Amino acid sequence: MTPNVGTTDRVIRFVVGILLLLYAAFGESPWRWVGLIGIIPIITALVRFCPAYALLGIRTCPAEKQAH
Repeated sequence: MTPNVGTTDRVIRFVVGILLLLYAAFGESPWRWVGLIGIIPIITALVRFCPAYALLGIRTCPAEKQAH
């Protein structure tokens, strides 16, 4: 898997994931279980790969230098 998630994108994904998990843990709504979806952005931030980005051809990380 070639990394396709850049640094800024990773930070945003991680923060959003944590906020969603906090909502799942401490939310008062009957819909708080939806916060468990926060696991997905945290995982994609940690592994630096997003399958949706790969399907759409999106890449937010800088291009790696190619050896000649």
